[in-house]
Amino acid sequence: MGLTFGFSGILIALVIFIVASAVRIFREYERGVVFMLGRFWKVKGPGLVLIIPIVQQVVRMDLRTVVFDVPPQDVITRDNVSVKVNAVVYFRVVDPEKAVIQVARFLEATSQLSQTTLRAILGKHELDELLSERERLNSDIQRVLDSQTEAWGIKVLNVEIKDVDINETMIRAIARQAEAERERRAKIIHAEGELQASEKLLQAAQMLSQQPQAMQLRYLQTLTTIAGDKNSTIVFPVPVDIVSTVIDRFTKGPTQT
Repeated sequence: MGLTFGFSGILIALVIFIVASAVRIFREYERGVVFMLGRFWKVKGPGLVLIIPIVQQVVRMDLRTVVFDVPPQDVITRDNVSVKVNAVVYFRVVDPEKAVIQVARFLEATSQLSQTTLRAILGKHELDELLSERERLNSDIQRVLDSQTEAWGIKVLNVEIKDVDINETMIRAIARQAEAERERRAKIIHAEGELQASEKLLQAAQMLSQQPQAMQLRYLQTLTTIAGDKNSTIVFPVPVDIVSTVIDRFTKGPTQT
């Protein structure tokens, strides 16, 4: 009798173990990659999934977005400036079958690929582009990464360059360059202003030379302005043609009759 009860207990325990091994519960963001005798069978989940023990094996995959930091990378830009750049990569598994079969440890593989891609892409650009065109560089890195990880069933959603570290010597050189650029722009603006002013003065002179009455009116306006300033001395502008006439008359002497 005791032997019968013992055998029954073992049988019940074995049945419970088999049932427990056959039941899998996957959350909404999880999938199970099922293998039948070592060969891929199908992807199951979410919810309750039954697995045949020993015959079938299942690999649990998380489909949520993964965020990881790319450690600082030594990058030599196209203009031979050495900088350290780090970034953040956002990606997720979109094809669990490929993520299990096509690559071993897809997290590590994606991390290593991100580092090499970051150095390769940024090394093709100059320092000014790294500092001023980050959005375009982010898009370039994301596009290259996504094209390479597609075979692994991974979608790279976004890449963000975080910091670009430059040594102190280069920072001072950039500051001097920026100051020189500001001075250059200031000189150009000043020269353009002088050019525009000279063009306007030339136009005004041509217009006044064609209209003598306008010149006289300009003289009167100038006198009015000087008188309004309450100056003790007033300089009266005399037209050049009048001065020339007087000089010629004195030079030739009195007219003979």
